[in-house]
Amino acid sequence: MAKIKVKKVKSAINRTLRQKRTLEALGLKKIGQVVEHEDTPNILGMVNKVKHLVSVETA
Repeated sequence: MAKIKVKKVKSAINRTLRQKRTLEALGLKKIGQVVEHEDTPNILGMVNKVKHLVSVETA
């Protein structure tokens, strides 16, 4: 499977609990933090829900 890099670019303050939990499930805690995940439908769905808070690039 391909890999994607997800970077948190905006704060989770004043966001819904669901969005906060999604960021946490992706492994993102601090702004600027980058994590690498497999390019699966589950991960892509999670990224899509918080696309306004993260940036994505293929690895």
